[in-house]
Amino acid sequence: MARINPEDKLRRMDAALPKVRGLVQECRACGRACGAARTAGGTGACRASSAPGQVRYAAAVRHFGEEPMLVGRGGSGTVFFSHCSLRCVFCQNHQISQAGEGEEHTVAELARAFLDLRAAGAENINLVTPTQYILPILEALREAYAAGLDTPLVYNTNGYDAVALVEALAGVVDVWLPDLKYMDAEPARRYSGAADYPETARAALRAMWRAAGPLRVDADGIALGGVILRHLVLPENASGTYDMLLWLRDEGMTEITLGLMSQYSPRHRATEHAEIARPLTPREYDDVVDYAVSLGFEHLLVQEMESQETYLPDFRKDHPFEG
Repeated sequence: MARINPEDKLRRMDAALPKVRGLVQECRACGRACGAARTAGGTGACRASSAPGQVRYAAAVRHFGEEPMLVGRGGSGTVFFSHCSLRCVFCQNHQISQAGEGEEHTVAELARAFLDLRAAGAENINLVTPTQYILPILEALREAYAAGLDTPLVYNTNGYDAVALVEALAGVVDVWLPDLKYMDAEPARRYSGAADYPETARAALRAMWRAAGPLRVDADGIALGGVILRHLVLPENASGTYDMLLWLRDEGMTEITLGLMSQYSPRHRATEHAEIARPLTPREYDDVVDYAVSLGFEHLLVQEMESQETYLPDFRKDHPFEG
């Protein structure tokens, strides 16, 4: 099991907390920059709203459907936070991310959940869609590290994060796990309700790469730090996959660990859009993989097309919500 130094993490947390508190008083943590008064329970554009010292999440479980270097033997200690700053029409877990399924918990309860995941053998603490609750999450993490939590921290995000937040969390987060969903404003607006997503996510990814760089693993292949980038390949190249690969190459990121996800299927409201109202075909996916290889990407996470549930499976299917 990969381990970190809790005392060093506590020093970094103490430096980060005032910066994050300043960012969320009139919230500017994500690309919405909606100004919600997070420290006073204000509701953001993401629809997240909790009393000070509380956080809403659907489950805290050891998850075995993540990337291999996160799962290891003990699974990734994932906490699925409610709500999201995007409104993706194809979201496979929209009941949590958009409808807000979950329960309210105190900072102390979340800290205990982190410690329980560690005690159960989790390889890391994996924060899934955490940005809207980042202040109480950090407060809970501080309690957990003070109590001996010693596993790496994974920031599992849609990529729509403010650069100032990424910079504040540099040294606190060990493994950055962002999406890069789109390269152009129109599909970002059409499918996720955020026309500025491409520029925001690219800037955030640059900041994550500066902070952590290529993936580092221990002797057992378990992630210690670095960046793992996810990209969901959509039918008809609707997500701009080829342009994304070219951009990464031009940015000097061919060393990045890149998960090209093939499991797209038209969930939630995707059938409202004819061009993405069908699953991805094997040919579409294979062409993307071949192109990535031709550009020099060596650290690719590639899926089999036989099953579109083999990688990042549907959370609700594996862990039905019982709140």
